[in-house]
Amino acid sequence: MQTTLIILKPDAVQRGLTGQIISRFEDKGLLIVGMKMMKISSELAAKHYESHQGKPFYSGLVTFMTSSPVVVMAVQGVGAIAICRKMMGATFGSNAEPGTIRGDYGVSNSFNLIHGSDSPEAAERELKLFFEAAQLKAGDRALDGWVYDLSSGTPE
Repeated sequence: MQTTLIILKPDAVQRGLTGQIISRFEDKGLLIVGMKMMKISSELAAKHYESHQGKPFYSGLVTFMTSSPVVVMAVQGVGAIAICRKMMGATFGSNAEPGTIRGDYGVSNSFNLIHGSDSPEAAERELKLFFEAAQLKAGDRALDGWVYDLSSGTPE
């Protein structure tokens, strides 16, 4: 099982898309093990996006991410990072395929609705920025046997 960070960005919250987007992850069979609404501070945004410091879009990104509340989620499942990234679609809404979150709800190349960790290392780092360990409620679900084939003893 992997756990990944998902952020529903200010544009998703302001447009009232949070419920629809959250439902997509649950409908897929992924488990939300942590979730909260918050306003990201400038310090937290700077730390979260530190790898982009010095790039032309960095200042605007920090301003955007701190402009309005966001919904932050820890999402768990087998291969959750790759699955969530695929569900999100291409970074720019204008390039995202229909059926993806950005493809269905986005057209902007600046406001792209959602962030998802891009690797296990990034997920570990990012989850620690937004959640304390006690805030994550991982566990088995009775329905996992209907989401994953458990016949081999491990979910696949």
